[in-house]
Amino acid sequence: MDNIVAILPFSSSENYSLPAKLDGSEGSNRAIGKPAQITASSDLQAIQAWLACFADTKTTFSNYRKEAERLYLWAVFQLGKPVSSLTHEDLLIYKRFIQDPQPRDKWVSDGGRKYARNHELWRPFYRELSPASQRQAMVILNVMFAWLVNAGYLAGNPLSLSRQRAKKVKPRITRYLDPWLWQEVKDYIETMPQESTREQAHYFRTRWLFTILYLGGLRISEISQNSMGCFFSRRDKEGKEYWWLEILGKGDKVRLVPATHEMMAELAQYRRSLGFPPYPSINEETPLVLSIGKSMKPLTRSALHIIIKKAFKQTAACLRLRGDEYIARADLVEQASAHWLRHTAGSHMADQEIDIRLIRDNLGHESLNTTSQYLHADDDKRHSETEQNHRIDW
Repeated sequence: MDNIVAILPFSSSENYSLPAKLDGSEGSNRAIGKPAQITASSDLQAIQAWLACFADTKTTFSNYRKEAERLYLWAVFQLGKPVSSLTHEDLLIYKRFIQDPQPRDKWVSDGGRKYARNHELWRPFYRELSPASQRQAMVILNVMFAWLVNAGYLAGNPLSLSRQRAKKVKPRITRYLDPWLWQEVKDYIETMPQESTREQAHYFRTRWLFTILYLGGLRISEISQNSMGCFFSRRDKEGKEYWWLEILGKGDKVRLVPATHEMMAELAQYRRSLGFPPYPSINEETPLVLSIGKSMKPLTRSALHIIIKKAFKQTAACLRLRGDEYIARADLVEQASAHWLRHTAGSHMADQEIDIRLIRDNLGHESLNTTSQYLHADDDKRHSETEQNHRIDW
């Protein structure tokens, strides 16, 4: 029972056999006499029922499973208690545990590598969690416990007693590229080699990927989950044709993204480079971004991430060649990711004084408070006017 690698309770349909004192069937926090909304008789079954709610959203499911599994393994193998017996004090101990999982060789992958879940070197952690990741872990577990209470499986949520701070929206987004740096990225892409057929394929794919991420403000997961058949056109009351991109996004919510003339021209160019007609047909299943070659499978998030990071890294390398005065900007662009492009799109739209409500709808935000983080021009104006008009004049 000391070898946590021998059990991967959330990676297969087979339940690991635990004695009643550990499987949760006799948990001290089990709801007694309360109508149950699920048929689970053990903690593992109850948590699997909760995870099933997110089975259609791959990223959310993976993150939630990871945090639930870590807590489950810690409770059983480190604390010797089922999850359904954990108290508020136990969760405070767990909160300290995830800051520095010990013993390290039991909990953390050697060398910080990620191993497959069926690998003998797999561990629940592959590195120390950042403060933000620690907070996110507890937020996810709070969601899990609250659901298990609502399902009639647990009597109470041991995390509900924790001090809950209201989530504060950051004053402004900082992880974005200003127009100058964004132009440098585009300039690099335009200089990518195109001598061979394969080089041309890489060039057109990279150019299209950056186009749709920027003009559409899409998340990287939305690139891999949607197809070219999501593009469609319709006419307004005056007969003018508009193209749209219908995106299934975060939380399985659908939004319409304006497919501008620029976007459609770039799409047509990318499709022609693949030997396709310039515009997709209705319900066409061609992925938004294809792998190089004849495969019609969509690129994974990790594959898309590699393409994007390579472009940022090469842009940074070009900047460093210009001299020391460009090093700081090179370091900044090298940190960028796909989500920076989404922030960049929102920031640039705000700087162009597009109605904030329209930016909200384009990006699929729930609240204007989120979209308001992109109003950098207002900050700059506020700074400038304060500089000019609010003086001490010694």
